[in-house]
Amino acid sequence: MSSFQGLFYFHSTMSIADLYDLFRASTGVCTDTRMIADGNLFFALKGANFDGNRFAQQALDAGANYAVVDDPKWEGHAQMVVVSDVLSSLQDLATYHRQQFDIPLLAITGSNGKTTTKELISRVMDSHYPVHYTKGNFNNHIGVPLTLLAMPLGTEMAVIEMGANHQKEIAALCQIARPTHGIITNIGKAHLEGFGGIEGVKKGKGELYDYLAQHRGLAFINRDEAFLTDMAQAVAVKLFYQRTQRPGLFQFQLLDDDNFLQLAFKDYDGRETVIRSQLTGAYNFHNIMAAVAIGVYFKVPADRIKSAVESYIPKNNRSQLLEWHGNQVILDAYNANPSSMEHALRNLERKPAADKLAILGDMLELGEVSPAEHLQIATLAKSVTPNLILVGKEFKAAAEQLQLQHFEGALDLRPWLHEQNYQDKLILIKGSRGIGLERILSKE
Repeated sequence: MSSFQGLFYFHSTMSIADLYDLFRASTGVCTDTRMIADGNLFFALKGANFDGNRFAQQALDAGANYAVVDDPKWEGHAQMVVVSDVLSSLQDLATYHRQQFDIPLLAITGSNGKTTTKELISRVMDSHYPVHYTKGNFNNHIGVPLTLLAMPLGTEMAVIEMGANHQKEIAALCQIARPTHGIITNIGKAHLEGFGGIEGVKKGKGELYDYLAQHRGLAFINRDEAFLTDMAQAVAVKLFYQRTQRPGLFQFQLLDDDNFLQLAFKDYDGRETVIRSQLTGAYNFHNIMAAVAIGVYFKVPADRIKSAVESYIPKNNRSQLLEWHGNQVILDAYNANPSSMEHALRNLERKPAADKLAILGDMLELGEVSPAEHLQIATLAKSVTPNLILVGKEFKAAAEQLQLQHFEGALDLRPWLHEQNYQDKLILIKGSRGIGLERILSKE
């Protein structure tokens, strides 16, 4: 337990520097009393259905040194740090900690592929430098501060994923994380309900470029993606990369996408390197390009870039290639929107397999355009393969209109699917996280 305990009286006028002293003397930050470790600094965050202030004493009892709260009733308690707003204090503390590091901090956002891209970049960079990066999906107004506060001394680069479903969220995350470099993976039809259409998506994701332009940061830009080059006009420092017929510096040749992706690139010395990845889908070629381009820019040796990418095996229902009862399955059930659905279906279309099946689940957060987008995707899917199953209430109208097989939910489909005894099929399974399509593969 910290030697500071019980010696001081804290109140809302405490400076961020004083709070940082408490943080440095702690064993880390925690916001969940179920995860408290001895010596933690507990932040009593509020949510729609909970108030962390109610659990502050429980956190102390579990071993926390101090609890940061914003309920005035705790004024005068020796281990309660009373502030005006707990969330703002957490974010300010994260920014203060980030400013102790004079290192490159790469921010990643985009409509699709940002988590896979983050994982690939982190692997590539970590093969040569001490790198700190976003774990899991800690990419919002709480997750980004927690990620920054977990950054250890000795870190030489940070890779921070930024998610958003409304405008001004990326701008706020940039103010917290202060990126020196940034990448937008792509602009697509994601979170249309919150962004209000594709122009809203461009504006919201483009807030990363706005920040880099204002602070002379460097943007990595994929020339092959729509919108990005125009969106980044105000950014003074840019590095472009793209697909070409022959490999070059920041120019990538796609050698094979029939099964696992293979590509070639060159480093600053002009040496050509071939990567044989364990990723499927042409859309993942863009994710690999980003990781390799950034690795080359930061002078990671080509052999380390190659090993880092080739050792990456997707998990968490993201573009996983599985064997299932004599069938090959592309399991991509972590998230879905019209853009990523189209990419997945076009990838299925290109596959040489003779017998294909697509199982598609609802795309969530599309707002008033949801019926039209689901009908459009169902129509495309029907043209790719006649073997098509739609799952979820958002797909119901499209299924009826196109006379397609439909199930209300994943658990309704599961027993039927297991009864079919399919063999030698290539099966695409894709849907939004809330649909939980991965459950159809298990018997229970």
